[in-house]
Amino acid sequence: MSETPTERSAIAVPLVGRLRAKAGDALLRRVAGPEAEQKRDRIHHTPGPRWFAPDRPVRTVHSDASMYIGGLAALLLQSLHPVAMAAVWAHSGFRGDPWGRLQRTSTFLAETTFGTARDAERAVERVRGVHARVTGRTPGGVVYRASDPSLLSWVHMAEAYCFLKAHQRYGLQALTARQQDAYVEDMASVAVRLGIPDPPETLAALVAELGGRRPELRATDESSATARYLLVTPPLPWPARLPYLLLATAAVDLLPPWA
Repeated sequence: MSETPTERSAIAVPLVGRLRAKAGDALLRRVAGPEAEQKRDRIHHTPGPRWFAPDRPVRTVHSDASMYIGGLAALLLQSLHPVAMAAVWAHSGFRGDPWGRLQRTSTFLAETTFGTARDAERAVERVRGVHARVTGRTPGGVVYRASDPSLLSWVHMAEAYCFLKAHQRYGLQALTARQQDAYVEDMASVAVRLGIPDPPETLAALVAELGGRRPELRATDESSATARYLLVTPPLPWPARLPYLLLATAAVDLLPPWA
């Protein structure tokens, strides 16, 4: 005997829920790595002083699921700087292991935002050590150093802008104007430790400085390949593709019109 529409609906609802849960788990493990739960326990539950108090805006933003969208938008925006993108493709493993790079970035954000001060300091030292070893030349012959404050500043500003904008549009509770400035200030305190002099400390300054970098930006083969990978052919199981497509579409919508 065939099922009634009501019976089919009763079956479909749990199925959709299972698919959604499976998709969320797949995306979490791609972004945070296969040991996501163990990392979370270590970072959040190890006793000790933190860089940021529980009520700081950086904790509010970085604990919200909108970070998935902000992270994708940040990668797309960062890829428009040809020198920064050349360094990423040559040294970070993004071309061969983009999810590995995302995992390292998400771990760094978690350790500096929620981890103990000691773990946060170690995370910064680890990144600075990597940057010190990364040098090279773009296909066009431009010499670069990953420790170049100008390149570090571009990556930092793209992240701060996209994380905050994603939170304001899709987060659980939008920040006030004062809290948005405080978030930029929180991010700036980490940027200084990474070797970025005088990062913007208000939203208005962040937007102005980000826009001031436009003459340095352009689409390249690497940025186009990055966009295709992130938006069209992500290495995710099929149940995760549709929800991921929604996240990716939202990420593109966050970008400045000129981007």
